[in-house]
Amino acid sequence: MIENIDPDKLPQHIAIIMDGNGRWAKKQGKFRAFGHEKGAHSVRKIVEACAELHIPNLTLYAFSTENWNRPKLEVRALMKLLVNALKKEITTLNKNNIRLNAIGNIEALPTGAKKELKEVIAQTQENTHMTLTLALSYGSREEIVKTIKEISLKVKNNLISPSDIDESIINNHLYTRDLPDVDLLIRTSGEQRISNFLLWQIAYAELHFTETLWPDYTKDHLINAILDYQNRERRFGKTSEQLNS
Repeated sequence: MIENIDPDKLPQHIAIIMDGNGRWAKKQGKFRAFGHEKGAHSVRKIVEACAELHIPNLTLYAFSTENWNRPKLEVRALMKLLVNALKKEITTLNKNNIRLNAIGNIEALPTGAKKELKEVIAQTQENTHMTLTLALSYGSREEIVKTIKEISLKVKNNLISPSDIDESIINNHLYTRDLPDVDLLIRTSGEQRISNFLLWQIAYAELHFTETLWPDYTKDHLINAILDYQNRERRFGKTSEQLNS
């Protein structure tokens, strides 16, 4: 299947809502934490696949602002898994020339997770082949509120004129200021909603939903999503006739 991918039409930014870890574990008669551990293996496979396919930017919805409301035991297990995964994957990231990035309210993370995250970001900052962004303690509405507050303060202090506010000003105040807009958004597990993820950045993204639970998601599933993306006509408000001419 990989030979069917057009290298000239690759999405420059893929974002994934990695859903279904809990349901996968329940099907196995296991605790939810077991599903999250299995899901971490899928993360490695998909990150390496994106690097192989020369996808410049991959963003993974790892932990939302709403996830803090989950049972405390599950949250602790997720944070421990995050720390362990970061420690394990530093070699893989450097081997594949991948830079780690993070978006969200990172200061809300437990001290150990925050420390490990910042260390891996620092150790991979010179890598250039691909940027892997983890959305952690992230919520798009919170991001937009933060952006409005920051811009409002600059207007109040006469650093920005209200008439100068445009899309670029807003982009420059988002967590994703250094990333391009999302081209392809993938959600696993059969759910068909955005769940407060990158609402501004997916304005013209192609949406791909799959019934596959995240722990079962493979490179072949990713290739299918990219082929689906490449078979769509991206008009950005124009007509087919305008694009073809």
